[in-house]
Formats: sequence, structure tokens, C-alpha cells
Amino acid sequence: MILRSFALAGLVALAVGTVASSPAGAVAGAQRLVSLTPVTTEDLFALGVGDRVVGVSEFSDYPPAARRLPIVGSYSAVATERILALHPDLVLGIAAQRSATADLRRAGVRVELLADDSFAGIFSGIETIGRLTGEDARARALVARLRARTAQLVGGVRPRARAPRVFVVLGTAPIYTVGRGSYIATLIALAGGRDAAGELAVPYPRYSAEALVADQPDALLVDGAVGLNAVLNRPPWSALRAVRAHRVYTLPDTALLERPGPRYNEGLAWLIATIARIPT
Repeated sequence: MILRSFALAGLVALAVGTVASSPAGAVAGAQRLVSLTPVTTEDLFALGVGDRVVGVSEFSDYPPAARRLPIVGSYSAVATERILALHPDLVLGIAAQRSATADLRRAGVRVELLADDSFAGIFSGIETIGRLTGEDARARALVARLRARTAQLVGGVRPRARAPRVFVVLGTAPIYTVGRGSYIATLIALAGGRDAAGELAVPYPRYSAEALVADQPDALLVDGAVGLNAVLNRPPWSALRAVRAHRVYTLPDTALLERPGPRYNEGLAWLIATIARIPT
């Protein structure tokens, strides 16, 4: 499986961390910012401080302006010298990048590592970044807008006697999916569905072919990057009633669902429309 947008390696990395930061003093209104994940890049631009961003991570492709910025790292590797040459006063990443950013901290650069991949983390991350960039009011306003839109979307979900069980396909060889520890499982529930692998606490677990066939989910939700269509005629996929009934739905833009950032409501809207089509 390839790394794209918020693909599996990044998702797994997000799932293992807690909030961390360098020991330096507080930064008020940081002016030269480096973002080490696509989510923090989107957060910064959504808060109106994109003009302060001097470096971004691989796969930081939204908004389009982010594509023109220097790439200074990925989920697992950080170009320390390149970042130091940009003279940032704040570097933002996720807790799983603590080891990768150790040299930056030793060089005296302020590094803030955010916990992510919970639904609540979407909002707390925005608020933390707002505080660090001196944009508290904008952050609060953005969070309020996001929450209001979520409430509006969820209010339109039609109640059903049984929520459709959906299996999210993040990888095929081996099979990876979404467990209840992932924020994606929360979005599925908000959209009126049930995560077929929700009994697993691990956010992004490997899943056995035998368990998948035994489970017989009502539908598959698929990251288009994994190439599921090429193997649908092979076991275990060919043994699924959902496949035979053509209830396989490919995400039109994986970033909308796989990035726990300010565009999550677009992913939620897609989930609501898709799950409403699934018979039970």
C-alpha cells in the first residue's frame, strides 16, 4: 500500500502518540511556521496563517498554495538542516514524530507535537495551534463553525432499525481496516453506520481474511489508492455478499475522510449520503 494523503503509515503513526512539546518557553504569535503533517498544514491555512508557513511535509497538498512550499519532512523523517535553514520559531507535528524531531529540539527550535486521530483531537488541535499562533479568536470561531456544520449534517441522518455495518478497506495485502480507536469510526457512527471492525480497540488493525468472510459486512468503503478493484474477483473479496451486490464505495478524495482536519465535514457528508444507500 502506498503512502498518499493520510494513508496507512501516517494513520498508524497518528494513533500511537500523546501531546508533547519541546521544553522551550511559550511562543506567542509564532511568525515562521513549519508543518510536519498534512493535517497541521490544513489547520494553519484554515486559521488564516498560511502566509507564515515556510515549510511543509510530504503530501501537504491542500490548499493548493501549500504545494508551492518547501518539503522538509514526512511522517517518519525530518530534514533537520533544511528546517534550520528556514529559521522557524515553531515546528508543528504529531507525537509519533518525537524521535524524528529530537535534533530540532536539541538545536533549540520550539517543537509542538499534537495528539491526533480522535474526533475531539480535531478541535483541540485547532485550538492549540490558534493559541501558539496568536489566533485564539479565529480558532474558536473555526471550531464553532465546524461543530455547527456537524450538528446540521447529523441532524439529517435518517434513523434506522439496524445501522449498516461497513468495513473500511485501507489495505489489501495484508488487509488493514479501521477499529473503534480511530476517529473514522466516530464519523461512521455519526453518519448512521457501524464500523464492522469496531470490536477492535486498535485504531488501524490488520484484519484476517477469514474474519472478514465470517463477518460479511453490509458494504465496503475503500481508499482508492489500495487497488481493491484489481483483486475483487479473488478471495476473500469474492466471497463477500457486499461485493457480489456491488456495495463497494470508493472515497472520491481520501483526504476528506483520512485526515482528521478542518475538512472532515466534507468526508462526513459523503459518509452520510453513502451509508443511506446501503440496504440492511
